[in-house]
Amino acid sequence: MKLDRYDLKILEILSRDGRITKSKLAEAINLSVSPCWERVRRLEKAGVIEGYGARLNTDVLVKRTPVWVQIELKAHNAESFARFEALVHDTPEVTECVAVGGGLDYLVKIEAASIDTYQRLIDDWLTSDVGIERYFTYIITKTVKRPSAGISADDIAT
Repeated sequence: MKLDRYDLKILEILSRDGRITKSKLAEAINLSVSPCWERVRRLEKAGVIEGYGARLNTDVLVKRTPVWVQIELKAHNAESFARFEALVHDTPEVTECVAVGGGLDYLVKIEAASIDTYQRLIDDWLTSDVGIERYFTYIITKTVKRPSAGISADDIAT
């Protein structure tokens, strides 16, 4: 899909403010409302815009202890990866998980009610048949930077 400068600007603005009105968005990109909104609908239909949401400050709702964990599996085959990834999907305390290359297999962010709760979760994982060889725990002491809400047109164009 070819994106022109108007599309890029629309995406940049909506990534920062998904609640912007049609008229303010059109004004910001210097188009009239109808053509601007047609572009938004086209971007939604093409799957470029997947949806809209709110960033929640979960610390206000419930205090959690965030922990990053490096995971290395015993076996490195499709079945082992699928089994571990299914466990991750079934564990609500897991808020992020990425597969990585190098000396380990996964980085997992777990947000538990306490360190004790986290350790009990890991103990359950270790006694399950998921096949964890070793793990390393990193307790977060402070958040230095959170993922930002916006992207720039330069990010998209490159």
